[in-house]
Amino acid sequence: MFEEAFSDEDVAESDLVTRRGTFRAVAFRTNGHEHMALVYGKTKLRENVLVRIHSECMTGDIFAAMRCECGEQLDAALNTIVREGSGILVYLRGHEGRGIGLVSKIRTHVLQDQGLDTLDSATSLGLPVDVRDYSPAARVLKHLRVQSVRLMSNNPDKIAALEENGISVTARVPSLMKPNAHNIAYLTAKRDRLGHDLPQVEEFAPLPHAR
Repeated sequence: MFEEAFSDEDVAESDLVTRRGTFRAVAFRTNGHEHMALVYGKTKLRENVLVRIHSECMTGDIFAAMRCECGEQLDAALNTIVREGSGILVYLRGHEGRGIGLVSKIRTHVLQDQGLDTLDSATSLGLPVDVRDYSPAARVLKHLRVQSVRLMSNNPDKIAALEENGISVTARVPSLMKPNAHNIAYLTAKRDRLGHDLPQVEEFAPLPHAR
């Protein structure tokens, strides 16, 4: 079981004014990484809080890479939280490439371009498929006094991790991005081999010129 309380040296809070509005930024340090929780709207919510746990993805979140749907999910989650009027986005660092790091992730991209999927491209390099730790998200939610959440996710592992760490998931809110010709193989592998709930993959119809 994780430690619920942060020391004064490991957490800091301030207002963060963004183009979407003003969030409460909660920066916290744990497990050797610095993470961020963005809290919007009512800060006294305890039950059924709308939450997105987002794994760091520099290529998708910052540079809008089309190989994944990460940047789109991040934007959609923040927009949904603002539209609903309250919610929390937890941004977990150290999760690049499902935890293998940026350099290794870029190496797997080369193998994916040669035909391997997102899992086999990692294991062929002797790397694990997924070593992400979601307990820091549960810890900061406990710090924010959240007891139960409606989780914006397609990944059953996130639900299990939260519940194992004392946060009840009362509902899963799908985060379904429209596939494109560059990420359809990635999404298909996540659906078929990692158990992600991605029904939109079945509906994808490539453009005539797409390869």
